[in-house]
Amino acid sequence: MFENQPKGLWALALANTGERFGYYTMLAVFLLYLQANFGFETGMASTIYSTFLMMVYFLPIIGGIAADKFGFGRMVTTGIFIMFIGYLVLSLPLGKDTVAIAAMGVSLILIALGTGLFKGNLQVMVGRLYDEAQYASNRDSGFSLFYMAINIGAMFAPTAAIKIMDWAKTSLGVSPEDAYHFAFAIACASLIFSIAIYYIFSFTYKHVLANETQQKSGNETKSEVKELTPAETKERIVCLCLVFAVVIFFWMAFHQNGNTLTLFARDFTQKTSEGLQSMAFDVTNLVACIFVVYGSFGLAQSKTGKGKGISLGVIVAAIAFLFYKYNTLEGTVEVQAPIFQQFNPCYVVALTPVSVALFSWLNKIGKEPTSPEK
Repeated sequence: MFENQPKGLWALALANTGERFGYYTMLAVFLLYLQANFGFETGMASTIYSTFLMMVYFLPIIGGIAADKFGFGRMVTTGIFIMFIGYLVLSLPLGKDTVAIAAMGVSLILIALGTGLFKGNLQVMVGRLYDEAQYASNRDSGFSLFYMAINIGAMFAPTAAIKIMDWAKTSLGVSPEDAYHFAFAIACASLIFSIAIYYIFSFTYKHVLANETQQKSGNETKSEVKELTPAETKERIVCLCLVFAVVIFFWMAFHQNGNTLTLFARDFTQKTSEGLQSMAFDVTNLVACIFVVYGSFGLAQSKTGKGKGISLGVIVAAIAFLFYKYNTLEGTVEVQAPIFQQFNPCYVVALTPVSVALFSWLNKIGKEPTSPEK
C-alpha cells in the first residue's frame, strides 16, 4: 500500500491533513456556536450551515477556472491565505449584534472561497504526480492514502475543539459562547502548519509545477498533447454525470454529521459513559486500535523478518497501551455532542488498508473494477 508512491504524495497529504483538521474542528461545533452565540433557532442555524457547505462544494468551479488562468500551484497558496483570514475573523469574539453576524457571514464566504481554490487544485497536483509511468499503476491507492490523510485530521478535530473550549472555560473563565472562538482559532493554527509543510517539502513535487509552467508557456510540443475524440469526450462526460449522481447523495447524507446528527447527539443521547464503552470516546484509544489494524497488515505482508518484527512490536505496544488505559479508568466520562464526529473518519483510516488490499487482490486476478466503479 505504501510502496512505490511518489514522495510528493506525503507532502501534499500532510498539507491537506492540516487544512482538513482545521476545517473539521470548525465544522464540529459550528452549528452549536450559531445557536449558543446568536440564539438562532434550529431552522435558521441549519440554513446557514447548509448554505456554507453549498458554497464549499460550488466554489471549486471558480478554483478550477482560476487555476486554468493563473496555475493550480498559485491557487493552492492563495486559497490557504484566504481561508486563514476567514478563520481569523471567525475566531474574534465580536459579540452577538448585527455587525457580528455580518462578520460571521464574511468569514464563511472567505473560508468557502479559500477551500474552493485550495482543495480541488491540491488534488490536481496529487493526480499529476502519477502521470509518470513508474507511478501510474498506483494512482488509485495513492488517492486512497491521500483521502486517509484527510480523515486523520478529521478524526482529531472534535477532540481538539472540545479540549480547547473546556480549557478556555476553566482556565481563562470565558463564557461558553465565547469559548467557541478558541476552537475556530485552532483552524488558523492548522493552516500555518499546512503552508509550512507545503513550502518546506516543495522539492518533492516541484516537477509538477514545472510541467505546468512549461505547458502554459507553450514549451510542450504538440505531440505530447492528446486530443480527445468527440466519442471519448461524450464518454467521459457521461461517466462524470454518473459519478455526480452518486456523490451528491453521499455528501448530502454525510454532512448531516455536523447538523442533524450533532443535534440528535446533543438532545437525545446519554451525556456520560463508563467502563469499556467510555474508551471509545478517547481518540488516543481509537488511534491504538488503528495501529493494531495496520500492524496486522504489516505482519501479514512484510517480506522480511525485520519488517514482521516491527509490525509485531507495534501490535504489542498498541494492545499494552489499551490494556493500561482500561485498567486506569475511573468514574464516568462526559460525552459531548461533537465527539461523535470522530468515529466516521476513524473507520475510514482503519479500513483504508482493507480496501487497498481488496483491490490489489482483484488486480492480481484480473478483476479490479475501474475507478468510477470503485
